[in-house]
Amino acid sequence: MFIYLCKKIAIPGNVRLRCISWNKDQGFIACGGEDGLLKVLKLETQTDEAKIKGLAAPSNLSVNQTLEGHSGSVQVVTWNEQYQKLTTSDQNGLIIVWMLYKGAWYEEMINNRNKSVVRSMSWNADGKKICIVYEDGAVIVGSVDGNRIWGKDLKGTHLCHVAWSSDSKVLLFGMSNGEIHIYDNQGNFIVKMKLSCLVNVTGAFSIAGIHWYHGTEGYIEPDCPCLAVCYDNGRCQIMRDENDHNPVLIDTGMNVVCIQWNHCGSVLAVAGSLKTTSQDKDVNIVQFYTPFGEHLRTLKVPGKQISALSWEGSGLKIALAVDSYIYFANIRPDYKWGYCSNTVVYAYTRPDRPEYCVVFWDTKNNEKYVKYVKSLISITTYGDFCVLATKADENQPQEEHETESIGATYVLVLCNSIGTPLDPKYIDIGPLFVTMTKTHVIAASKEAFYVWQYRVAKKLTAMEFNQVARTRKEGRERIYHVDDTPSGSAGGHLDYSRAIEFQGTRDPICAITASDKMLLVGRESGTLQRYSLPSVGMVQKFTLNCHAYQLSLNCNSSRVAVIDLSGVLTFFDLDTRVVTSTGEQMVGEQLKLERKDVWDMKWAKDNPDLFAMMEKTRMYVFRNLDPEEPIQTSGYICNFEDLEIKSVLLDEILKNPEHPNKDYIINFEIRSLRDSRALIEKVGIEESSQFIEDNPHPRLWRLLAEAALQKLDLQTAEQAFVRCRDYQGIKFVKRLGNLQSESMKQAEVAAYFSRFEEAERMYLDMDRRDLAIGLRIKLGDWFRVLQLLKTGSGDSDDALLEQAHNAIGDYFADRQKWLNAVQYYVQGRNQERLAECYYMLEDYQGLENLANSLPENNKLLPDIAYMFVRVGMCEQAVSAFLKCNRPKDAVDTCVHLNQWDKAVELAKNHNMKEIGSLLARYASHLLEKNKIFDAIELYRKANYFFEAAKLMFKIADEESKKRTKPLRVKKLYVLSALLIEQCHEQIQNAQKGKVKGKSSEAASALAGLLEEDVLSSTNRFADNAWRGAEAYHFFILAQRQLYKGSVQAALKTALHLRDYEDIIPAVEIYSLLALCACANRAFDICSKAFVKLESLETLRPEQRQQYEDLALEIFTRHSPKSNKKSDLDDMLDSIDGKLPVCVATGDPILEQRFWMCSVCKHCMKPKEASSRSFCPLCHSTI
Repeated sequence: MFIYLCKKIAIPGNVRLRCISWNKDQGFIACGGEDGLLKVLKLETQTDEAKIKGLAAPSNLSVNQTLEGHSGSVQVVTWNEQYQKLTTSDQNGLIIVWMLYKGAWYEEMINNRNKSVVRSMSWNADGKKICIVYEDGAVIVGSVDGNRIWGKDLKGTHLCHVAWSSDSKVLLFGMSNGEIHIYDNQGNFIVKMKLSCLVNVTGAFSIAGIHWYHGTEGYIEPDCPCLAVCYDNGRCQIMRDENDHNPVLIDTGMNVVCIQWNHCGSVLAVAGSLKTTSQDKDVNIVQFYTPFGEHLRTLKVPGKQISALSWEGSGLKIALAVDSYIYFANIRPDYKWGYCSNTVVYAYTRPDRPEYCVVFWDTKNNEKYVKYVKSLISITTYGDFCVLATKADENQPQEEHETESIGATYVLVLCNSIGTPLDPKYIDIGPLFVTMTKTHVIAASKEAFYVWQYRVAKKLTAMEFNQVARTRKEGRERIYHVDDTPSGSAGGHLDYSRAIEFQGTRDPICAITASDKMLLVGRESGTLQRYSLPSVGMVQKFTLNCHAYQLSLNCNSSRVAVIDLSGVLTFFDLDTRVVTSTGEQMVGEQLKLERKDVWDMKWAKDNPDLFAMMEKTRMYVFRNLDPEEPIQTSGYICNFEDLEIKSVLLDEILKNPEHPNKDYIINFEIRSLRDSRALIEKVGIEESSQFIEDNPHPRLWRLLAEAALQKLDLQTAEQAFVRCRDYQGIKFVKRLGNLQSESMKQAEVAAYFSRFEEAERMYLDMDRRDLAIGLRIKLGDWFRVLQLLKTGSGDSDDALLEQAHNAIGDYFADRQKWLNAVQYYVQGRNQERLAECYYMLEDYQGLENLANSLPENNKLLPDIAYMFVRVGMCEQAVSAFLKCNRPKDAVDTCVHLNQWDKAVELAKNHNMKEIGSLLARYASHLLEKNKIFDAIELYRKANYFFEAAKLMFKIADEESKKRTKPLRVKKLYVLSALLIEQCHEQIQNAQKGKVKGKSSEAASALAGLLEEDVLSSTNRFADNAWRGAEAYHFFILAQRQLYKGSVQAALKTALHLRDYEDIIPAVEIYSLLALCACANRAFDICSKAFVKLESLETLRPEQRQQYEDLALEIFTRHSPKSNKKSDLDDMLDSIDGKLPVCVATGDPILEQRFWMCSVCKHCMKPKEASSRSFCPLCHSTI
């Protein structure tokens, strides 16, 4: 930052001032002094025009009001910005609250305790409460409307200062003995503050000021120190909060009177006086510090004694009360900003976010890109690129390729002009100074500097750029200590330990700059070290007469401009050889030019003798060290080339950083350009060309060429274009020379100067509508092209009309206005883009109609088909694929969309043989995911009944083993058997087809394969598919009959189960049989069942014992014989397979006539069949 005094206001009657306060919102300045003096002043606000011109804020007063009411010396003035109130107090303890009414201040409330004097008053952050402290220890907290909230008398203490925390929960009271006590907002004591800055201090001291920044504009860093406490002996501590045990400590070395933070908590001003050895009297000074204790600037102030200071709301001015005067100083802040390829990059803090908000504002298109960056240190720009230096985020893991520098604490991020990060580099040295050239980024701490040769490939995308940049090669990054003298021949290493071994240097780095050829490093002693680039070899050391703050090389690296800490600009010629008085030959010479109060400078990019500099509120342009007349502005210089200076009013932009205004970018022409323009306008081309000949510059020749073109002086124009090396201009002049018509030439010139409306009108006047259309086509203004085509007489060119419709369609499509685009594509007959628009609009009917309207094998059909596939519309996709003769894609689509029946049908219709493998693949995929039922359904739909049946039998067997409900298992076996029946039917049909000779080759092949598969199968169900169903059918039937009480029928049915031991567990069968036999008193069968049960190997010993015990109990009572054996003869015959069995009753069928099911081929007695509608086994309709 740079600061200079700019205005002085005298108080009438030479009344000494005691206090001053600047209202941050409305800009009023209140100053209090002796004899009851209280004034409210206001500086004139800038007009919009003055803002845009970049003029410094005016210093005339628009308000100058004396407020009457105090009799004693006014000691405290404080503003309440939220409620527009001013609170003042004098030495008699009288407090007055003033209010604003119609632009003037009036007394609103008054309070006088008459016991003690008010030492300090403070409003809280939201302006709703005020805390007033009296010298005798009384504390009052009141509300904004004048009500007392609470009061307290702190006995035995003398208060002198008070401050609120930002959340209004904590109050700090400063005592006259220098202690600071922490209280809560209800007046309860919490703890004494630890004062680290007073260690080893002897003698009396008192508090000079406590100021707690409330974060209203955000913080420059997360967890940033914001509570400043300063003592009159010059000791100061800056704390993160009231309990910070590790504060930032500063010894200002002066007698401090007053301290205050600026509007955003980035600068602390400390005002007081310094004893000088040469002069008897004290010198008034204001020191400026960062929240981390770094000293920024010192401002010397005339007068006997400074008594108070206050910042303006924007932080661009500071008011100082000295004796009976108010001094104003202007501040030029060190904004974090840069300029690359028409983009202004600037950073600011916001109260709602802990990071810096970095804005990349494209001034050409007025577009901005915002990026949030934690702990931003600086922004450096060059060409099209920008480097953001930040502290590394401890929580975020570093990238893999940065493993060499694990634990790196800083990051340099290379970005393009829209803020896209291209390449981050992690480094271990603090980048206090960063400079950039076309190929290198150089970052320096106080003792070492790091050189990174970055790769710039304009043609690469950001992603490819990253991949290129990641391959770190030896020598791309190097680090050097400032006391080393590298030769430049060695490769150099990225060795942080080497640079950090030297824990410091006696002569720290204070500034750096670089060009393509060299790197200059300035040191605090005045030494300037010159290194060659890219090899980084020490070339020479020069000695400057100052402590450099900013260095800048001209475009051919022959001179360096040096701005020192006090704002003095000097120049050093690096190449001049001079002979000293001792006869030695030296390289480098200090030039005579010296300017004071300079805060910015920029060399021209295209002329080593031209530069622009900012001195207070004026910009000077120098040519060969001679100044032109100054321009009034406060802008920061972005760019200086082509005799034009681009300047940006950062002060204005940062008042509303979210909405930068293009008016705040100003272009200044330097005198030679202004003079040439004036000469051309007033004198003529010939005389002007002589002047430009004497002061040649490509920009001036271009100016002459353009003026000559306007007047159709083609010879001069051609010569001028040759001089400024504009090949396109030369070609244009040649083309003009070949045109016969004068008006045609004028129209072409108008188009060349972008006066397109005028050129079009000229073409139309000449009845050359074709040229007007050609001009609009070049400009891409297709709406106008369409207009011109339609207004023309006769038939317009159909091809051109179509082209115009399609171009307008593209215009709408680019903006995603698909509905508008459709209308134009229809007229332009652009079926390809039309399909895309329908797809984006989700108008699938329109897409289907388009597909139907296209001829067969049209190249667009596959694309439309794939569009349908993407949205799952199988039928439409298939018809589109078939229309363009791609049946395989149609089948793939059906498979993809699970339309297997359609897939099989298509495969059959188009004689495709790979359908089997396709089904198998999909089925195995389903089985992997354990979706067996889906696989069965798939095979069933595809008529692969045998595969489906195999899977179904597998499920039925598993369910049977799980002891699931018998009815469910029966249903599964029935379904399996039905699938086998369908399979047999399919084989028979295929064979019939063979016989008749009508079958297709594919169908017969399929049938043959199936038959072979079924016949060769070792599956036990292939021969008798219904065994499982029969087993469970009889098992359920026997139990039903038993429960009904039909014990004989139950026994007959249970006897059938003996054949099904492979399906139903034997223990179940014989337990049921024993039960039925016992109930039927057929003890012989019961005995056999028990014998079988006791011999089962699957039983546990205790279960076998239970059966034996039960058998003993039954057969001791009943002999194992049955009298009803004759009744069971038929039954036993049917079991031997002689007689069919009725599936409804389990009885053998003795009659000649009986009913047989057409599906499962099982029989039923006619009597039973007549009373039923469904087959009891397979449940098919009778």
